[in-house]
Amino acid sequence: MSCEPGATRNSQLTTHNYMKTPVIAVFDVGKTNKKLFLFDEHYKIVFERSARFTETVDEDGDPCENLASLRLSVFDSLHEVFRRPEFDIKAINFSTYGASFVYIDEHGKPLAPLYNYLKPYPEALKEKFYHTYGGEEAFALATASPVLGSLNSGMQLYRIKYEQPDLFRQLYKALHLPQYMSFLISGKVYTDMTSIGCHTNLWDFKHNRYHEWVTKEGVLDKLAPIVSADAVFPASFPGNNYAVGAGFHDSSAALIPYLVSFSKPFVLLSTGTWCISLNPFNEQALTVDDLRADCLCYIHYQGKPVKASRLFAGYEHEQQMKRIAAHFNVSPARLKNIAYDTNVTEALRERFKIEKKSTPQEQLAAFGQRELTLFNSEIEAYHQLMIDLVEAQVSSTQLAIGNSRVKRLFVDGGFGKNVIYMNLLAEAFPQLEVFAASMAQATAIGTALAIHQSWNSLPFPNDIIELKYYAPSHRKVS
Repeated sequence: MSCEPGATRNSQLTTHNYMKTPVIAVFDVGKTNKKLFLFDEHYKIVFERSARFTETVDEDGDPCENLASLRLSVFDSLHEVFRRPEFDIKAINFSTYGASFVYIDEHGKPLAPLYNYLKPYPEALKEKFYHTYGGEEAFALATASPVLGSLNSGMQLYRIKYEQPDLFRQLYKALHLPQYMSFLISGKVYTDMTSIGCHTNLWDFKHNRYHEWVTKEGVLDKLAPIVSADAVFPASFPGNNYAVGAGFHDSSAALIPYLVSFSKPFVLLSTGTWCISLNPFNEQALTVDDLRADCLCYIHYQGKPVKASRLFAGYEHEQQMKRIAAHFNVSPARLKNIAYDTNVTEALRERFKIEKKSTPQEQLAAFGQRELTLFNSEIEAYHQLMIDLVEAQVSSTQLAIGNSRVKRLFVDGGFGKNVIYMNLLAEAFPQLEVFAASMAQATAIGTALAIHQSWNSLPFPNDIIELKYYAPSHRKVS
């Protein structure tokens, strides 16, 4: 990505001294980091570049994505890689964070900022919407998402219609962010199912179509036609004869390598700031209790629902680590390297009985309510933190599992590298094979895999995911 003022960048390059290497370029756009990868036909990274842009603000002064910087960086980055003689660009695809629309006119020019999905939503307008369309509970069940304000991105369109009617009239298409990036290169406007299915309030999961409000409010005309996940288009951007994918919602893209690699039913626990349990093998409809516990449904790249549960566990882990480190006067890095000790966990379970809470979110708060003076060392305190976090995670993941017959649990991201977390999780799910799964840039690889046939002459790879098995330990009987 090109460096705008206020941006930082790092690059890594592996060159080949022989014939041109066929590659796919993948733009992986997160809220913080914007990355470009080139993968060869073995899905090895042969080039990568990252940048961070300074946010701008919308008309209300709320922070939002710097759309102009993002757009320029795409063009500048492509100009650079096309100039490199060692690469033969066969295709380009995109993955970005969800719940974000770019509003364009008939000439493709953005008409408004890329509003932040954390932007506060007007309470009166929200009440009007849900009163008109059956109430919060019934609507949330139909669209398989809790009520999340601007994070239900369809609500952003509803807001524009009533608060900015002139903008709504000028609006040609509202493109989900992955499809806007694809549009920059292909000149084509499309919508993909993974973006529609990401808690947008747009999709009726029971009837497998847009919800009735989308038509009644005149929003359907503002949405681009739906295209299949493996569709590709010719490029309008200068370069060689390469294919352009339609783009993906990032959480759904990260699931693709697992769906391609494993046929035995599984749950993917993707860990980071949010820990999201994704179950593509649970076909049960959401219940009211599921919604109250922060469950929702996504749609994976083959168009089927994925039951998911969310837990803010990575964030809680960071906050409580800081508290432990300050209390015992050690560095947070020291805590991350503590070895798993079954004797410590058994002793702690005897001293501190787990009080079952009604929701995983309430369970997650358990350690924050504990007095650190009750612990003799940072080793004890950190083990108890992990016991409490895993207890909450088990409750959350079990909601995604439901009655489905999953056989495996894959854990990727930060907690997959935490031996205490992984051992406790394996102990909590003795009926499942629990693996720490590691794969460099899962989201970007998934984005490339989805259009594999359009650029790669080799078969699907079978070695892109590294697995480490964790056997459930046997508790000592006192």
